[in-house]
Amino acid sequence: MPITTCVFDAYGTLFDVNAAAAQAADDPDFPRLADLWPAVARDWRRKQLEYTWLRAVADRHCDFWQVTQDGLDWALAAQGLDDPALRARLLALYRQLPTYAEVPAMLAALKARGLTTAILSNGSPDMLNAAVASAGIAPQLDAILSVETVGVFKPHARVYDLVGAQFGCAKDEVLFVSSNGWDAAGAAGYGFRTIWVNRAGDPPDRLYADPHHTLGNLVSIPDLL
Repeated sequence: MPITTCVFDAYGTLFDVNAAAAQAADDPDFPRLADLWPAVARDWRRKQLEYTWLRAVADRHCDFWQVTQDGLDWALAAQGLDDPALRARLLALYRQLPTYAEVPAMLAALKARGLTTAILSNGSPDMLNAAVASAGIAPQLDAILSVETVGVFKPHARVYDLVGAQFGCAKDEVLFVSSNGWDAAGAAGYGFRTIWVNRAGDPPDRLYADPHHTLGNLVSIPDLL
């Protein structure tokens, strides 16, 4: 069947998760971050994801904002950065992450072709709404779907079920796009067509399914369709 619905992961796919640490590093109030911000950003994201998987396996769900704070606390401790003001600044910036440069035009091109567009994210609704509003991309989205509806993180099938429940579409009508190889693989195993946005040039994950396409960014998605 032809693709009717394009669904995007949010963090790392549409929104630049490294931007909060990079922006805070330019603040003269936090001079130590100037050299440490790449490590903070890397560890923050890694722990954020690890904690979603561990909570899902243990059936100890909490919302993504708590996971985001827990991941940041680990990352700051790993670099010896015990600074409540820095922590508060990084969390505030995370709620207003910029999109990657190609995102607005890419979404507009999909909408111009009559396609349905949505976010499907681990993010809590208030986090996602704040990021979408800050980036100004709400007019290009038909829905913002959060795992909080089902109370478990990706790649659980109940999360991907949210797309069909929202739009009434078949699995093979959906193109799912994620910068996380494991997420793209999980969605492919579920039955979606998938794109892995491999910005870092990482090797593919060894999982039960493979993404259907791999791209370096989001620019060519309208042409690929």
